[in-house]
Amino acid sequence: MGLWLAASPLILASKSPIRRAVLLAAGLPVEVRAADIDERAIESAAGLDHPGAVAALLAGEKARKVCADTPGRLVVGADQTLSLDGRRYSKPQSTAAARDQLMTLAGRTHELHSAVAVWRDNGPAFEHVEVARLTMRPFSPAFLDAYLETAGEAISTSVGGYQLERLGVQLFDRIEGDHFVILGLPLLALMSFLRQDGSLVA
Repeated sequence: MGLWLAASPLILASKSPIRRAVLLAAGLPVEVRAADIDERAIESAAGLDHPGAVAALLAGEKARKVCADTPGRLVVGADQTLSLDGRRYSKPQSTAAARDQLMTLAGRTHELHSAVAVWRDNGPAFEHVEVARLTMRPFSPAFLDAYLETAGEAISTSVGGYQLERLGVQLFDRIEGDHFVILGLPLLALMSFLRQDGSLVA
């Protein structure tokens, strides 16, 4: 008998290859159906300031959007926000934006708020938000230029302009928090829900 008990795989309402890889590595079957939502418009309409609340809202909206077309299925949405001294940051859209953002974060401690939401039959079944604190080391402009050149397009795929599981680890002095939360998916909390739900062997 396998660990997965549900009749169908989880649906991941995200195009993130990291989230998909994390779920698969944990033995959870995954079907990807990325949600097509306008994150910035949803944020603006909601008028939320707290980064955890924003992450939870967007995770839930992704799951809700995909759930509408998949009755009876478990749909997982996830989102992550980065904040420093009360200011939220989004994915840098250019190398110049990434350089400015990383120079701002250098030598300081920022927070990653990662949210996961599970929907089924057009209703929420589970929601969880968790925080990790990461301290970047002070680094030289020469290092940053070399980092940006080596990292390439990957800088625009994550909210911090880094991927901790790859080259981004060179940016940091200290990390406080769950590894999966940093990757953008509170996996332990999700699996706890799936066991309670009867989808995973307890």
